[in-house]
Amino acid sequence: MSQSARATQPIDWCEMVQSAVADDVFYALSSSTRRKVLEQLSIGPATVSELAAPFDMKLPSFVQHLSVLEQSRLVKSKKRGRVRTYEIAPERLRVAEDWLTERRQLWESRFDRFDDYVKQLREKESRS
Repeated sequence: MSQSARATQPIDWCEMVQSAVADDVFYALSSSTRRKVLEQLSIGPATVSELAAPFDMKLPSFVQHLSVLEQSRLVKSKKRGRVRTYEIAPERLRVAEDWLTERRQLWESRFDRFDDYVKQLREKESRS
């Protein structure tokens, strides 16, 4: 199906949900602070204070970043007593990975077709 034909077709409910999920994930990843938190959590679970320590910001501002990460389901938290511990939820990163993979495949296909076209032009030119 051509790209223009696809663009005119209505988006179904499932695609809308997937798009909203991708929006949440990419929004969460758009902040360098949140990406650094994810890097910290890739090592293992950590408390709010451990996660906040490297950042020069007030705790309420930092907790907002954690809230965005949790709402996008990139992290999950557990509370034991007065201590909240966060851990990464790597399966949600698959949303971003899948979206990027689709885009990469699309562009690779376009570049391959363009390369074929240029080769055809060169062959025609060399025959003339």
